[in-house]
Amino acid sequence: MKITKFLVLVLITASFLTSCKDATNITAKIKKENLVNAKSRDSEIKKGAASISFDKKEYDFGTVNEGDVVETSYLVTNSGKTDLVITNAQASCGCTVPVWPKNPIKPGATGEVKVKFNTSGKPNRQQKTITLTTNTESGREVLTLKGSVTPKAKK
Repeated sequence: MKITKFLVLVLITASFLTSCKDATNITAKIKKENLVNAKSRDSEIKKGAASISFDKKEYDFGTVNEGDVVETSYLVTNSGKTDLVITNAQASCGCTVPVWPKNPIKPGATGEVKVKFNTSGKPNRQQKTITLTTNTESGREVLTLKGSVTPKAKK
């Protein structure tokens, strides 16, 4: 029984020693371009996440007639230390269409998120949201559009 345990221990030790024999060649396998990319990425991470601020996060369009198209803009400011990137803007309804800056917004710079809301077929009280997917710490920001739509007179 002691011989069996001894042989198992020798086999385990031998497998560990032979698996590490190429440890000296590991640095030769690292691509220099990956090191450069990693250093660049790390310096951006040290700056912190992008930060975003708005002139308003909610727009009340008041009362409009059904069939009107409501338009507004939300002014976006990069208040962080690294580029702000908005990768997507998703409206809560197909009747609301957002247009957002596709290029990165530099620190201190501003951009504009334009929104159009078509009130056709949307009578009474309305509230729509636009969710921005960003590289901020939270990863998403929500803008709101609300108001009342006076129904068309029935014929």
